[in-house]
Amino acid sequence: MRKAFRGFLSLAVLIGTVGVTGASAGAATAAEPAAIRTGPAAGNGTGTGTDIKDRILAIPGMSLIEEKPYEGYRYFVLNYTQPIDHRHPSRGTFQQRITVLHKDTSRPTVFSTSGYNVSTSPGRAEPTRIIDGNQVSLEYRYFTPSRPAPADWTKLDIRQAADDQHRVFTALKRIYPKKWLTTGASKGGMTATYYERFHPGDMDGVVAYVAPNDVVDKEDSAYDRFFENVGTKECRDRVNGVQREALVRREPLEKRYREYAAANGYTFDTTGSLDKAYEAVVMDYVWAYWQYSLLSDCDTVPADAESATDQAIWDSIDSISGFSTYTDQSLERYTPYYYQAGTQLGSPDIRQPWVGGLSRYGYQPPRTFVPRSIPMRFQPSVMRDIDNWVKHHAHRMLYVYGENDPWGAERFRVGAGSRDSYVMTEPGGNHGASVAGLAENDSAKATAAILRWAGVAPAAVRDDPSKAKPLAKFDARLDRQDLMNERGLRP
Repeated sequence: MRKAFRGFLSLAVLIGTVGVTGASAGAATAAEPAAIRTGPAAGNGTGTGTDIKDRILAIPGMSLIEEKPYEGYRYFVLNYTQPIDHRHPSRGTFQQRITVLHKDTSRPTVFSTSGYNVSTSPGRAEPTRIIDGNQVSLEYRYFTPSRPAPADWTKLDIRQAADDQHRVFTALKRIYPKKWLTTGASKGGMTATYYERFHPGDMDGVVAYVAPNDVVDKEDSAYDRFFENVGTKECRDRVNGVQREALVRREPLEKRYREYAAANGYTFDTTGSLDKAYEAVVMDYVWAYWQYSLLSDCDTVPADAESATDQAIWDSIDSISGFSTYTDQSLERYTPYYYQAGTQLGSPDIRQPWVGGLSRYGYQPPRTFVPRSIPMRFQPSVMRDIDNWVKHHAHRMLYVYGENDPWGAERFRVGAGSRDSYVMTEPGGNHGASVAGLAENDSAKATAAILRWAGVAPAAVRDDPSKAKPLAKFDARLDRQDLMNERGLRP
């Protein structure tokens, strides 16, 4: 699994744009005073009059990095001391960053994970807006600065990460005693799923967006079928044609790439050569287009690639895949992801027959993008266990996918034994799919479930789920789904 990204430019997808009206708005706000309260039932022995910051910092191992103001909330960036190995806590610790967007301890809380770095700017995940609650966000272990030194990479696995989350929840549950939901998009949705698998008693519900589920790493035909049918033939031909032409023109475009790398101080030690990095960027192009673009964006792609200028081909590849993606300087930030893809998560290997014999390396595996000094061994049973558990034990879990997002070709599915769990698809949606973007009936059903799981569904919604709306008003600065970097082939 690689992932296209535009340097470190985030894809900001505005979600949850339905406003608060009628009975649900009243239910959300009637009991809330203008000033933020710390809540009457903390249960942590520090007293009801203690400031919320003091109560959080009273947790052993918790320390403040900074507090940032935001109207209607308190926002804290924190460090929390975690064991490097939860099975053997005496073998050392590291500092893991978390953030807390505090509204009121009488409100429910959303535990949000990206599976990557944590943003240190205030932001709300869609479920946080829906339930009008608090939000705790966690940086995934081994993403800097939340990395032990020296790093024992064998301790980077999905169980250790789930145990990180469990410890944070256990510590903060005493302060935020109401119901908790966990959420995340892409690798964050995977993270939320794995947490539920290993600690099913912690959360009252799971909302996982666009979460890939690569059960058998060597069987990727679902992706090939996806690319044969996604969008329209006209759009597929345009996108496929640009990718092919970038391989046809490898010599002049690699000359440009070499100049671009020299001008920016980029190197290619991890991939092994500029040629391998160039092809990796090009081979990502089709995937990245459908991951982040809409069918309506197809008119931005050169219609006749063979007649397009070198500059037009370069610009299209760079705008979608990003020529900085597989440089050492960009890859270093994502070493933990590629390590996990090559040891537990799996990664797609697609055919792309339209490139003919022009590819020299094929779809390069995660091993290509991790320094050789870090050993890797794939564990094929890990994702099979997760998939089987979700199918047979999912309880109050919601999966949201985009119809035109390639990561949804291999997705989670609920089956016999699952309860109050759903898989829904946004029509025409990409990797920014949201509850708000679902068809009207599905959106209302999903919103009602989230409100119900959080224990804040108004009476009108309990009687008629079609009336479900988010309880908090839309805020353009807070309410965005930040999918990290995202250009390249990472979820």
